[in-house]
Amino acid sequence: MTQKLLRPLSIGAVKLKNNLALAPMAGITNAAFRILTVEGGAGLVVTEMVSAESIKYGNKKSFKMLELLPGEHPAAIQVFGADPSSMALAAQAAERAGADIVDINAGCPVKKVLRSGSGAALMKTPQLLADIVSRMVKSVKVPVTVKFRIGLTVGENLGPLLARVCEEAGAAAITLHGRPASQFHTGPVNLEAVAETAAAVKIPVFGNGGVENAAGAKAMLEAGCAGVAVGRAAVFNPAVFAEIAAGLSGGGTAQVSSAARMKLFLRFLELNAGIYGEEHGLARARKLVGYWLKGLPGAAGARGAFMTLKTLKEAEALLIQYTKE
Repeated sequence: MTQKLLRPLSIGAVKLKNNLALAPMAGITNAAFRILTVEGGAGLVVTEMVSAESIKYGNKKSFKMLELLPGEHPAAIQVFGADPSSMALAAQAAERAGADIVDINAGCPVKKVLRSGSGAALMKTPQLLADIVSRMVKSVKVPVTVKFRIGLTVGENLGPLLARVCEEAGAAAITLHGRPASQFHTGPVNLEAVAETAAAVKIPVFGNGGVENAAGAKAMLEAGCAGVAVGRAAVFNPAVFAEIAAGLSGGGTAQVSSAARMKLFLRFLELNAGIYGEEHGLARARKLVGYWLKGLPGAAGARGAFMTLKTLKEAEALLIQYTKE
């Protein structure tokens, strides 16, 4: 049984080397980070969510977020919005940018997104969600997928209904976060609701929420999911996918050492600098450095010092102490 849990998977015509995906995370899953997770064993990566309305009005920052690099495929570009025509335009822009898959965000619980009728608000309006999926499917040649949650509040399971709605509208796969929107990223994952949703459709369902290791991935897969999407556990360890793959294949769960992880972080900084320039690339990494340094000696001081760095040479001088095995 365990041998079959980790396997290649297809989403429409897109073939994945395995059924482990990087979940989209705003402010985190940029191109540099996505490349690290591909190198760390992910079979699919997903971008930060991009506003369909911003794309419609030609926002340069949003178009920059659509850019994909050669080392990160297969990659899905995630878009959010509540207007079917704007979402169709965004899907076309994502396809032109080289997306292998276009993903719809129907699960973000952040108030600003909900106020626009987007994200998890779409879970309240299944017909509108169906219209968005259908319009996007008709507007592009690449597969269209949807990410949503099991419900809006605790005890609710909208998963099976929404999954069927999306499947009938032409979605090629679903990612299901096993917590309601009201819980954000805390509290238990409802595996029973995940199992009911996976059983409701024929298209692949990726289980998401709280997966940190092979045991968590195994629970999702044994609940009937075709794949697993990992988010927060990858933030400070992009090699978590290889660790999970090893565990699912019966090859043990040897964890990446702190020194190896710090070397990965230095590589992330180099990739970031290549995309945004040294100073801006380091500035963009400030929100992540705390995750990478957590639990290491002198972490608080190192984190404080990192906030003032302007060059890669300075970053290496600060962090080299943590790269020794």
